[in-house]
Amino acid sequence: MLSTYKRVASCTLLFYIFLCFCSVISQGDPIKQGDFIRDEDGEVLFSDGHNFVMGFFGFQDSSSRYVGIWYYNIPGPEVIWVANRNTPINGNGGSFTITENGNLVILDENKNQLWSTNVSSVRNNMNNTEAFVRDDGNLVLSNDNVVLWESFKHPSDTYVPGMKVPVNGKSFFFTSWKSSTDPSLGNHTLGVDPNGLPPQVVVRDGERKIWRSGYWDGRIFTGVDMTGSFLHGFVLNYDNNGDRYFVYNDNEWKLNGSLVRFQIGWDGYERELVWNENEKRWIEIQKGPHNECELYNYCGSFAACELSVLGSAICSCLQGFELWDEGNLSGGCTRITALKGNQSNGSFGEDGFLERTYMKLPDFAHVVVTNDCEGNCLENTSCTAYAEVIGIGCMLWYGDLVDVQQFERGDGNTLHIRLAHSDLGHGGKNNKIMIVIILTVIAGLICLGILVLLVWRYKTKLKVYLASCCKNSEVPPVVDARKSRETSAEISESVELSLESNRLSAELPFFNFSCMSEATNNFSEENKLGHGRFGPVYKGKLPTGEEIAVKRLSRRSGHGLDEFQNEMRLFAKLEHRNLVKLMGCSIEGDEKLLVYEFMPNKSLDHFLFDPIKQTQLDWARRYEIIEGIARGLLYLHRDSRLRIIHRNLKPSNILLDENMNPKISDFCLAQIFGGNQNEASTTRVVGSHGYMSHEYAMQGLFSVKSDVYSFGVLLLEIVSGRKNTSFGDSEYSSLIGYAWHLWNDQRAMEIVDACIHDLSPNTEALRCIQIGMLCVQDSASHRPNMSDIVSMLESEATTLPLPTQPLDTSIKRSVDRECYKDGVDISNDLAVTTVEGR
Repeated sequence: MLSTYKRVASCTLLFYIFLCFCSVISQGDPIKQGDFIRDEDGEVLFSDGHNFVMGFFGFQDSSSRYVGIWYYNIPGPEVIWVANRNTPINGNGGSFTITENGNLVILDENKNQLWSTNVSSVRNNMNNTEAFVRDDGNLVLSNDNVVLWESFKHPSDTYVPGMKVPVNGKSFFFTSWKSSTDPSLGNHTLGVDPNGLPPQVVVRDGERKIWRSGYWDGRIFTGVDMTGSFLHGFVLNYDNNGDRYFVYNDNEWKLNGSLVRFQIGWDGYERELVWNENEKRWIEIQKGPHNECELYNYCGSFAACELSVLGSAICSCLQGFELWDEGNLSGGCTRITALKGNQSNGSFGEDGFLERTYMKLPDFAHVVVTNDCEGNCLENTSCTAYAEVIGIGCMLWYGDLVDVQQFERGDGNTLHIRLAHSDLGHGGKNNKIMIVIILTVIAGLICLGILVLLVWRYKTKLKVYLASCCKNSEVPPVVDARKSRETSAEISESVELSLESNRLSAELPFFNFSCMSEATNNFSEENKLGHGRFGPVYKGKLPTGEEIAVKRLSRRSGHGLDEFQNEMRLFAKLEHRNLVKLMGCSIEGDEKLLVYEFMPNKSLDHFLFDPIKQTQLDWARRYEIIEGIARGLLYLHRDSRLRIIHRNLKPSNILLDENMNPKISDFCLAQIFGGNQNEASTTRVVGSHGYMSHEYAMQGLFSVKSDVYSFGVLLLEIVSGRKNTSFGDSEYSSLIGYAWHLWNDQRAMEIVDACIHDLSPNTEALRCIQIGMLCVQDSASHRPNMSDIVSMLESEATTLPLPTQPLDTSIKRSVDRECYKDGVDISNDLAVTTVEGR
């Protein structure tokens, strides 16, 4: 702990005591020549808005005193800058002032100079030289409003918003303290690599690299899992001289009354810290290196590091390479077969490239301007790999590939590794024509087989529905999609939808509208189950006795047509025991229907939040529901033919069949991701407040980790029997804040629903709560993926990491209170929908 000033106590009242009893100088009265700030008098210098304060500080059991700048009115104090790092003052007889030559200096009790700004010459009248602290924490020495020197250009160990970090080959590093109680220059530095292009952030221990962020692509640092991370706040700008520099945009934090800073710790870790006003403490939301694989070149040259499910590092040689030393898995690898350019031991055939996706690109890249990146690499016998990255261009590597990491699906970039012909596995360019021919023939046979199968399936479905639906009606129950297209083309908005329906007709039966009208008793109020996002939902019954649920598109729905198409397109390709089954649809004129299997037990919220019915959900049933939802999400994220983000997971969209098995429903807001896509953004944020992740609600960024966040909220609701938004004006803004409070106090079992508390196995319940807290962490990169979550639920042998505290309590409270009502979704474009169980 930093020690007390001589005249005040070490507590949060320190700064108030300074204001009331000490001789204080502020920016309105800056230090000028002849002014002294003395330690023994408890004098300090405030910034104009009282955000920062400059003065003397020290440590317990030490007589050494330092001059520094720290946050005002925040306990600690948390020092962001130290002047005399290597020359402490012995005792409290020190002072700082402006000398006759216009420099700001620090003096000991004998008036010996210990530190100076060392400005060589001062313009004009030196009597006009003054020093003051700006409200962003920058100490400025100026003469006639001309800046002579500023602390932001001579940083210590901390970056705060407002600093400019130069990029163009200039050495600009933040240097750690030697220890937690010794501000002198430590061994670790943090800064932009002056030799790298494109720029990347590097942490060093002396001259040795221990972590790097990966390359800046104009939006993010590509070597860090930054899904939803607040590192998105960095921007690369240009000054009037054409020099580039990084700045951090903290406007989002300011809106929420929060502070953010980056620090290189004496232990060698780079950290991003946010001040939580509710907890009155700094919370770490990002750290580098975050795991073993992020340690620089952990596996050696030509090897990739990958994290296991349990978080341990696994080293493996890249294809075409083998271990240097069989007994050393992290000692790097060597090429099996020399490239063709090596005439002494070259391979037969032409060199080629192995494509590896989701990679942290190697260090020491060279950026070249070319339209043929692959050809440029092949022309140079020293080129070992290339990559084409949006925002950077063509990147080439010569020599060893070092510090390579394999990310989980979705992160990183594609790396093309140069290999000898024999190591490619599928031959070189000489065999490419034959490979294309063979693959074309195989693909043709597969397509032909699929076409035959689809025709057979469609005919079978047609016969079944013709035999079973609307026996007494003269109107055919299942119609030809082409006739549906002719009918629906009568209104212009349906032309595109009709084309889509014709494309899906082989997989998805099309019902006659008259048949559906008869099945739902002419869409009567008695048959109405509720109202979905794009229209009402009705219960129906086919002549065979099979019950169905029918969604009817409202003609006044602002977004209903798009969402109808979305749900029809998705469900035609999805089939899983934990997803609601789409039986077919109907498109006639301006009437558009979706037909689902009927869920007799309605939705999960019908039981979970009803004081009487929730007793029917014992612990075993709730655990089965949690597992079922997790398996359904895993299918959407990884195992289906498409990669799908649901974006609206909540209890009312979890339907229960006759055996209380959970089925995920309502895919009108779902988003399809491509194979290499891991994140998307939107200006139209839709969904339910209380279930939306911070990066989606505040920035419009969504990914599989957005669904993970919603699953975490849902899991905590199932365990507790309480809504996330049911805390109102209580001490806790949400269930998440309440759960964290109990978890942090080791009273997590108090979260469990009182009606099942005594019958719940402690181990299982605590495990579920911990999984829920892991899922609702603010940083998307810290949340587990669904495959990890399923493993955590199904195996008690899986060790769970500890969650970090969510900032939900202070950031989202005002939004949730204003925008959430029971059963109502309010999106940023004012789309309002009431959703109930079908």
